[in-house]
Amino acid sequence: MRVKMMQPLKKTVRYVPEESKDKVISDEDVLGTLLKVFQALFINDFNKQSDILTMLPETVKSKYHDLLSVQHPRVKLLEYRHQQQNIFKPEEILYKTLGFSVARATSSLISAGKGVFVTRGLVPKGAVVAMYPGTVYQKYEPIFFQSIGNPFIFRCLDGVLVDGNDKGISKVVYRSCNGRDRLGPLKMSDSTWLTSEICNPLAVGQYVNNCSNDRAANVCYQEFDVPAVFPIELKQYLPNIAYSCDKQSPLRCVILVALRDIKQGEELFSNYYTIVS
Repeated sequence: MRVKMMQPLKKTVRYVPEESKDKVISDEDVLGTLLKVFQALFINDFNKQSDILTMLPETVKSKYHDLLSVQHPRVKLLEYRHQQQNIFKPEEILYKTLGFSVARATSSLISAGKGVFVTRGLVPKGAVVAMYPGTVYQKYEPIFFQSIGNPFIFRCLDGVLVDGNDKGISKVVYRSCNGRDRLGPLKMSDSTWLTSEICNPLAVGQYVNNCSNDRAANVCYQEFDVPAVFPIELKQYLPNIAYSCDKQSPLRCVILVALRDIKQGEELFSNYYTIVS
């Protein structure tokens, strides 16, 4: 996990009491939020999803046609149109869906580089506010070269590692795995977090800075395994991919949950830092 080496901040090992089981909110709540956001992104980009829709069962196709004809309380996408001017930006979809948006910007901390800010709206306590993207490694898989000088390695409680570096060999590995796992036009993960044009606006969690004595943590990390029933057409927005082809283990994702209400303009700060040498 990323640690700002230039900051005189105390580094702590990520620790979660056993009784808390690392769950601030339930897996059901996490899944519900991701499905809500991803579905809104899918509908917003509906005119580009024709190749994907042709491969889906009629029951799935009809679900999206039905959704397009019904007004969502927050996502006001009332009908399917092809005009590009009717396409919202991902951060706008996030705001219309969850009531807030987040984005990377220069951190308020000196020499901290990039940080993540609430750019619009209010993040309520207990909300999923971001995701930690990257290649997911089981603890027995090789990650030596990727980890050299890499401050973006996140270690889960069970030893699973997530490499959230968007540069160098880490970037090459992620893109390679992303291409490997495609099923025709169906993408099993999102690689746009490696670029400046992010499709999933939640995929900025690797840039959340460490808390300090005068900047208390307002978000925390929570691990989430993607269930087998996750809609295949929405996997294109998952910013994580398994290094191994082994399909026995569910895909591990790490999400960031708000510890309190976070207002517009505030920077996100986390805790529970682990350094992988």
